Amino acid sequence: MQRTTINPWTWNEAFGYSQATVVEGSHQVMYIAGQTAIDADGNVVHAGDMAGQVGQALDNLETVLGAGGLTLADVVRLDVYTTDLDAYFPVR
Repeated sequence: MQRTTINPWTWNEAFGYSQATVVEGSHQVMYIAGQTAIDADGNVVHAGDMAGQVGQALDNLETVLGAGGLTLADVVRLDVYTTDLDAYFPVR
């Protein structure tokens, strides 16, 4: 089994954090770390703007996938975590 680390940015290296790992054996699987509203320099962006944060997280996901030769079409599972949906989508 072969493992390849994927890190399209360098900010995470100071934290010992890898964006993704590709594991190859009889098949290939990419395990991707959680993506957030962080820019390429490791700065938080879109504070207080949930749509902007989601957009940035998905852009980051696409960047990590692309660095491993994949696209969003290759994703088979995506978990989403939020702190307060009611603040952004109040019940009517």
